[in-house]
Amino acid sequence: MASTQYRIKTNNKSNSIFLRFKQGSQFDTEASTGIKAPKGKFSSSLQRINPTDEVNYKKINATLRDLKVHIEKQYSSDSVDGVIINNKWLRNNIDGFLNRKSNEEAIDERQFLSTFMDSFIDTAKKRLDKPNNPISYRTIQHYETTKNKLNDYENHSGKLVKLTDIDLIFHEAFIEYLDTEQKLNPNTIGGYLSVIKRVCRKAELKGYEVNINYKSSDFSLPSNKTVDTYLTLEEIHKINNHKFDKDYLDNARDWLIIGCWTGFRVSDLLTLTKSNLDGGFIQKDTLKTDFPVYVPMHNNVKKILEKRNGKFPRRISDPKFNDYIKEVCKDVGLTYEIKGAKMSPIEIERNGKKKTIHRKVSGVYKKYELISSHVCRRSFATNHYGKLDTLTIMKITGHKTESQFLKYIKITPREYAVKLKKYWENINVNEFVNS
Repeated sequence: MASTQYRIKTNNKSNSIFLRFKQGSQFDTEASTGIKAPKGKFSSSLQRINPTDEVNYKKINATLRDLKVHIEKQYSSDSVDGVIINNKWLRNNIDGFLNRKSNEEAIDERQFLSTFMDSFIDTAKKRLDKPNNPISYRTIQHYETTKNKLNDYENHSGKLVKLTDIDLIFHEAFIEYLDTEQKLNPNTIGGYLSVIKRVCRKAELKGYEVNINYKSSDFSLPSNKTVDTYLTLEEIHKINNHKFDKDYLDNARDWLIIGCWTGFRVSDLLTLTKSNLDGGFIQKDTLKTDFPVYVPMHNNVKKILEKRNGKFPRRISDPKFNDYIKEVCKDVGLTYEIKGAKMSPIEIERNGKKKTIHRKVSGVYKKYELISSHVCRRSFATNHYGKLDTLTIMKITGHKTESQFLKYIKITPREYAVKLKKYWENINVNEFVNS
């Protein structure tokens, strides 16, 4: 039976407590815990620090008791797996328990969430989501952003997060940090927690010790109903027919019209060239899903290409596209006020210094202020919903599930009611006489 014993080797004002771990002639190893005991206050017989005002002896004694249990428990597991029990093994396990990384990845990834996330991300870069379909760049990017937010949280709390720490207390503290310190909205926070749950599931499948609270229904993913806008068919028609004095607005308007009639993400939209033309269709292997999408050319799109000698509009950057289409919509007259959310500067204080960050803020704004590149895809989906079958629209927009797609549709309850009103006005009343 292996035994653990604490002792001190010096008689200084402050003395390191060592842990000796041995089992007969099989092994006898010792390592410093890094925990200090005041001179004359450590009891070898009782294996504790006696009452003193010099240190928080109750907390230290509780840590020493728990460390013993941890070492013995880890030995029971590792000895079965044939792990060599030596000084290095003991130091690594002491460091892991006391939230100190050993700088040995194989050891640390079994203990710390951030280290395991590094391994998870590296593996994801090589993993196939489906046969012959690698994990998308955007998904990897989301994993890495989550890891960065975890690092920010650890720096804020002053403590590394272990896989065994992912409980409801962590859940509440992480949400509070991202909400109050990072000023993030519930949907964004929910996305980060979703990644952490996925990482924990993977760690558990690898046989690592994980807090099972991550599976609890109380370990929920915050969300809120987004207030996003779209361009109606009437507004798209108005924008398409407007005459602009400035060339850069005319160019941006043409990209906007193409986007509204193709449903492409901006990363795919602004990279279209003549090589993407295939007869009466536009073909594109989308960046996010790497899935080939074919979209028939709407008459408005055909006229734009004819106007530009068969070429797409002049290429511009994503940020400029976002800025210019706001100007386009303002010039067209989309100045009425609606509910929505837009990126706004927020001043926060971190480490005693004021800093400006940008976050989405809900409120009532003029419609053109709420226009961004996302309006293209959202308008395409919303304007075709109910006119085309949902699967056809999803194949073009790239939504994987109907629930994701339906969240994207931005028809308001009043707009549904107006549609019903128009339908009633156009039907033959005799159809409903016997209904």
